[in-house]
Amino acid sequence: MSWLDETMVGFDTETTGVSTESDRIVTAAVITRRGDDVTTRTWLIDPGVDIPAAASAVHGISTEKARAEGVQPPDALEEIATALAGALNAGFPVVAFNAQFDLTLLENELARHGLRSLASRLTRGEVRPVVDPLVLDRKLDQYRKGKRKLIDLCTLYAVSVVADDLHAADADVLATLELVHALAAAHPAMRDTPLESLHDLQAAAHHDWAVRFGAWLKSKGTTDDLPDPLWPVAAPALAAASAGGQDEGDGGTLF
Repeated sequence: MSWLDETMVGFDTETTGVSTESDRIVTAAVITRRGDDVTTRTWLIDPGVDIPAAASAVHGISTEKARAEGVQPPDALEEIATALAGALNAGFPVVAFNAQFDLTLLENELARHGLRSLASRLTRGEVRPVVDPLVLDRKLDQYRKGKRKLIDLCTLYAVSVVADDLHAADADVLATLELVHALAAAHPAMRDTPLESLHDLQAAAHHDWAVRFGAWLKSKGTTDDLPDPLWPVAAPALAAASAGGQDEGDGGTLF
């Protein structure tokens, strides 16, 4: 039986912005799925800072709503980290679209509030196994032109979504879980690749992409916000050691 037929745990956040260092989690979802059995946990968090109008326009959560209805960050962050750590320690993959963003942001948020890092909660001391459809698609079809946002890949791989629902954390997770299966249908080698090998292949693929893309950005004069080659967790700015070592693997031969 393939890991695709076993339990997967999806994770997504909606935030105050796009900086993993300075922005905060506003909503989060952790969805456990095995076959048709789906368990969903969601959080609305008062981030303790104003939510910019541009961010509210994306996910629909205003500062006022977060303050009135949101829980305090330490409580939610502890629950999120506990849920993800439980999955990873059980050997279940955490599935996230653009996982580096959500996992790095989570580590920085945990450090900000004086909580144990996700990595430190794990038996092996590193965040794995992780499955990221963005990294996989970028590797498996690297020469395809066009955007690679979640909605773009769902359209490409015929994953049925309601576009208006995306940018809600739980809807994004469900779409991402479906996208993993659609990717595997298009690229059957995924089904037969052990999770540990797949994790290492993604780490190596992201590293190579980040180096190439970073070099291209530098050639165009961009020196800020260059992609971090570490995956699935970039070095958290607020707790540099909290992510643990990231094994980039040997590149493998599958893809």
